Amino acid sequence: MAVFMDLNLSSSPSVRNLIESAAQLGFSTVAINYVFEPSKKKQEIPTPTPITELMDQLPVVQGRSRPIRVLNRLTVVMSDSSHFRPNAAEYRSFDLLAVQPTTEKLFHAACLLYDVDIICISVTEKLPFFFKRAPVSGAVDRGVVFEVSYSAAIRDSTMRRYTIANAVCLMESCKGRNVILSSAAEKALELRGPYDVTNLGLLFGLSDKDSKEAVSSTCRSVLLHAEIRKTASGIIYTMKSCSDSCDQQEAPPQSEHCEAPAAKKHKTASTEAEGGGAY
Repeated sequence: MAVFMDLNLSSSPSVRNLIESAAQLGFSTVAINYVFEPSKKKQEIPTPTPITELMDQLPVVQGRSRPIRVLNRLTVVMSDSSHFRPNAAEYRSFDLLAVQPTTEKLFHAACLLYDVDIICISVTEKLPFFFKRAPVSGAVDRGVVFEVSYSAAIRDSTMRRYTIANAVCLMESCKGRNVILSSAAEKALELRGPYDVTNLGLLFGLSDKDSKEAVSSTCRSVLLHAEIRKTASGIIYTMKSCSDSCDQQEAPPQSEHCEAPAAKKHKTASTEAEGGGAY
């Protein structure tokens, strides 16, 4: 049985209703999306809200006996290359990292250089550039996925045209590979079930197989890519294990007559033996 995911739920005040509705529709995993726009003045990187503060108990997924899995995601809207800081400590608080480039140059950099999990395609306006196959293929080879959201097409007919046009343009370049479909819903009424979303994928130019993978296996690949990104290709994983109290403890003072290392004691004993034999 396929495991369905929606990796873009808006961090709106109704996020609790969104999570409950997603569980009722059959989504096993969702991600709460926090949007960061550095171009706006006095805006700082948001801090994810712990799930325990959002709801006391996670709802059970429809058709399954396990609760829904809730992740945190950060999306950086880029209008300049300095807006993305790959080594920022604030990024580590999020499970998924996404960027939404607004220019062709930034789109190429996101595809070929930036260490991210998702590249968002704008659906609220006509893109000022065309998707070229070389950078798109580079992103596919690196395991980065492209995201098309559908809730804007539900809200407004003009955005519906932009969503379909931009999605079809993307599919012509990537051939349906490494594409995920998500809601970006702000209200529970904007959510659609997994099989409805796959039908939307057909409208966007995806094949039947790619549409199903866009809400299941490709989303699972995103989670795996995020784990590899945070663990240095799966080799090293760092975590803070010392408490604040341990950090405040001072090292014990060393005695003036501390015992010498074993190797040094052996060397000293040999020197004294040679000196004793000279008399």
